[in-house]
Amino acid sequence: MSVPATETRRLTREVDLPGILEWAEVGREIDDGEASLLISAESAEVAGLCAVAAGLRDRGKGQVVTFSPKVFIPLTRLCRDFCGYCTFRQDPSSAASLYLTPEQVLDVARRGQQMGCTEALFTLGERPEQRYPEAKEWLERRGFKTTLEYLAYVCRLVMEETSLLPHANPGTMSRREMTALQPYNPSMGLMLESTSDRLYQAGGPHELAPSKRPRVRLRTLEIAGELGIPFTTGILVGIGETRQDRIDSLLAIRRLQQAHGHVQEVIIQNFRAKPATPMERQPDASQVEMLWTVAVARLLLGPDANIQVPPNLSASDYEIYLDAGINDWGGVSPLTIDYVNPEAPWPGLPELRDRSREKGFELRPRLPVYPEYFVGTDDYLPAALKQKVGALADAKGYVKGGIQRYVGTD
Repeated sequence: MSVPATETRRLTREVDLPGILEWAEVGREIDDGEASLLISAESAEVAGLCAVAAGLRDRGKGQVVTFSPKVFIPLTRLCRDFCGYCTFRQDPSSAASLYLTPEQVLDVARRGQQMGCTEALFTLGERPEQRYPEAKEWLERRGFKTTLEYLAYVCRLVMEETSLLPHANPGTMSRREMTALQPYNPSMGLMLESTSDRLYQAGGPHELAPSKRPRVRLRTLEIAGELGIPFTTGILVGIGETRQDRIDSLLAIRRLQQAHGHVQEVIIQNFRAKPATPMERQPDASQVEMLWTVAVARLLLGPDANIQVPPNLSASDYEIYLDAGINDWGGVSPLTIDYVNPEAPWPGLPELRDRSREKGFELRPRLPVYPEYFVGTDDYLPAALKQKVGALADAKGYVKGGIQRYVGTD
């Protein structure tokens, strides 16, 4: 019996790092076993990984890099979890307010609308009512049993009262909770962070964060896939994980995408140490490790994946990640700070455009849901939501008016 040509290459190829990259260049998927060979790349070899990854990105995405013009709405900073690197969470005694009121939410959204924003990013602590009686009482006085129920209410308000599209990022969610949010959110998100069990052992950054257990986070991603919700996820680099851990996390994301097709975006986010946290002396993720991880993400996830690096966390030279295969800068706000990383301001849009252009890329604004999840398909968005999304988009699914809407013409 003859062996197919693809199998001949498999049997005769030397299984080493150069061989893996050679196959990746011609579009052959790196399987789970072969992925571990990428770990061996020395610093001098990372440039080679990046070159192959950038070539794959060019094949799938061309020379367009996107961003989402957004407002950041921290609905509550109370949280049941304690993560070793987080300064976002607060407890009732230190919080200026337990929750933003509907009026405050709409005020931010309306001001963002005036500035051309199209995304209302809701980021909030994980189920604070389970830890703090004050949170439970605040919700009950307003007729809500849970934070997620209140979130669905304010997402509906933003949908009905403004032109912005909500993107909920509230932590782990059940099927019932995601179903309640789905009519008002064209996309949702949850950072996987890592599948490493080590990180929640004693002394690890997730020891006191039950919602950061990989099993429960993967289950949230799986339910989103079963419901057909376009979903953003990603990993953190530099919180104590190994290269193998990062590969394992990316492969878990790939399996979910292959099963459901709903992973619209993967964020590769670098750890930055913050004062007054248990990890304040932990070194920041190095640029070499970030470049390696971005390139490996592209090699494993393929040419059609949307891969992001937040530019505000690498302010001096974020454009270098275009050389490693990214095609998105994530949400950038002209109005609100990054409440999770308040020390890291967003780049100005003229600067983001110019740095992207210097690398040969055209910067385009996108909606919180990627074009492939609503242009030419009815598989993901409810009809009413798709109608609102479509009204904001041009024929290719990007924000109407393009980058000129925000920075004018040269």
